[in-house]
Amino acid sequence: MYKNLVAAPCLALAAALFCPPVFSQSARPSGPAPDLASAPAATPGPLKAAFVYVAPLTDAGWVRQHEEGRLAVEAAFKASGKVSTRYVENVPEGADAERVIRDLALQGNKIIFTPSFGYMEPTLRVAAEFPDVRFESITGYKTAPNVAAANARYYEGRYLAGVAAGRLATQAGYVAGFPIPEVLQGINAFTLGMRSVNPQATVRVLFISEWFNPPKEREAALSLLNQGAQVLAFHTGSPAVMTAAQERGALAVAYHSDMRKIAPDAQIVAVTHQWGDYYTRRVRAVLDGSWKSGSVWGGVKEGMIRVEGFGPKVPAAVREEVLARQRDVAAGRLHPFHAMAEVRDNEGQVVIARGQTLSDAQILSMNWLVEGVVTRLPK
Repeated sequence: MYKNLVAAPCLALAAALFCPPVFSQSARPSGPAPDLASAPAATPGPLKAAFVYVAPLTDAGWVRQHEEGRLAVEAAFKASGKVSTRYVENVPEGADAERVIRDLALQGNKIIFTPSFGYMEPTLRVAAEFPDVRFESITGYKTAPNVAAANARYYEGRYLAGVAAGRLATQAGYVAGFPIPEVLQGINAFTLGMRSVNPQATVRVLFISEWFNPPKEREAALSLLNQGAQVLAFHTGSPAVMTAAQERGALAVAYHSDMRKIAPDAQIVAVTHQWGDYYTRRVRAVLDGSWKSGSVWGGVKEGMIRVEGFGPKVPAAVREEVLARQRDVAAGRLHPFHAMAEVRDNEGQVVIARGQTLSDAQILSMNWLVEGVVTRLPK
């Protein structure tokens, strides 16, 4: 998901952590050499699992949800003691990420989770050097014999949040990082959700060309509010948009995490990411030898995306409507990109014909903004 973030502090060299003890001549034990054949086998230690985080670990946001996934792994294996975990936070994409991932492999970690799109290539390069280590490229799309890819259908939650937003507001503002397909999917699904209950709804987007920059996220949020936005949504890494909405008495949709502690009055609903079950299953597969490479794209049905955390300004009827639609998504009765009537982009071109449902390939290559989004794509 993320790229181009602030620099992270250097890690200690892995080699310094794993040098075998060196005995001087005088320090060696005297007497006959031990009978190694009769010595008991060493008890293997716990499986070591590592997680690389692209931004600082905070109380809410993208990194927090992956940390919750790591904690779920710890909880699942706490009684057996079969797994130990660690994480490294605030690691920028690129050369730093490759160095950190390599260090973690050298330190004996047997499964390494790298949850950021910009970690994909560094993960693949390191994986080629460590064929006995398993890697999980989260939001990546390339795989290798020892690299699996996984992502979530965030757009499903965005559509449901749009339904809630459309019941409470007509003008929305959306703070976004970069105009990549994953982000465009969310903007379009949110807009379609709003307009499914409020056909006059519009969404204004500000792309800030960064994923994690709280001051810049806040500035964009305030700008959108000044332009008339009644509700805010965002696809960036911090809770800054929620804080701005709370201060201004506006409404907002939380993303990644439930952010009611940060914006108790502003939050109308949260689109939350649920990684614990997936991470636990993948670690267990390494333990039992069943781990295989592959690609997973899970959503509401698989429990990887959820709308929850309704705020006090959401009427009970709206809450029930959104939850009913969430059940429809889980059951396959509702698809955010199925067109009951033809869907046009904001330049007038038909992008989903009447009765058509976009394929996964079409969703993954999305390069348009739907009618109702008043912002044009950056050139």
